[in-house]
Amino acid sequence: MKIAVVGSGTMGLGIAQAIAQAKEGYEVVVCVVSGKGFDAKKAKLERPLKRQVVRGKITQERFDEIMNKITFTSIEGAKDCDVVIESAIEDMASKISLFKQLDEICPQSVMFASNTSSLSITEISAALSRPIIGMHFFNPAAVMKLVEVIPGMTTTPDMITAVETIAEEIGKVPVRVIEGPGFVVNRLLIPMINDAIGIYEEGLATVEGIDTAMKLGANHPMGPLALGDLIGLDVCYAIMEVLYHETLDTKYRPARLLKKMVRAKHLGQKTGIGFYKYDENGRMIPGSAMDTIG
Repeated sequence: MKIAVVGSGTMGLGIAQAIAQAKEGYEVVVCVVSGKGFDAKKAKLERPLKRQVVRGKITQERFDEIMNKITFTSIEGAKDCDVVIESAIEDMASKISLFKQLDEICPQSVMFASNTSSLSITEISAALSRPIIGMHFFNPAAVMKLVEVIPGMTTTPDMITAVETIAEEIGKVPVRVIEGPGFVVNRLLIPMINDAIGIYEEGLATVEGIDTAMKLGANHPMGPLALGDLIGLDVCYAIMEVLYHETLDTKYRPARLLKKMVRAKHLGQKTGIGFYKYDENGRMIPGSAMDTIG
């Protein structure tokens, strides 16, 4: 089976790796929406795999096997694939625009799925000539086991079965979710991160104090502010906006500091600065936690 991953950011590249490293016979086409920078995108995908080779977790032969399954191309490369997984910016207008391009390029036999983390599958489908389905991976996609499978109102049973089968064959655990803002994980997780930002903004504890409290007090593997940096504070903000506008419940209003940090492009690991600072490989720099509110 040939799967196109449309979008070559952190999530898109992670999804491509997750599919290519499956034992089943999958090929992956990474469609770079801008149509340029293919070598740079490939190098970014290779980086974590090369670290695994250095650490002895995979062999050079395994590295070559994974990379040989992945091709980088423009969006037109999606037309020859069996399935398209969109993984672009978390914005409804942008996703609809991208899917409309794909709708014109791809035969009707190609199944469309979206890696949206909060948006309405039904609303996206309504703008197209075919139904789509939600296939929500989690960061880092090559490692995290969960895939939320979200049918829209026009999604067919065959599409649900196909997506669940793909998820299982690439080593993931699919969980079917009725469409609703934020689905399951982000409906619970992102408001917690937003509340942690609010607690810091009120001056109740330091960044490291909040994260340490949740790691030791709730047995979380990482604190909510470090997790926000990992997810991307722009993504957290976009999800909070969806939750707030879809429900009109003030408990989902984005924290003021979150909005300010997104405006400043202090987005976390992807920009090298968020609630912590990060080196060029995305590793947290010790002692770099934000200690004042700018």
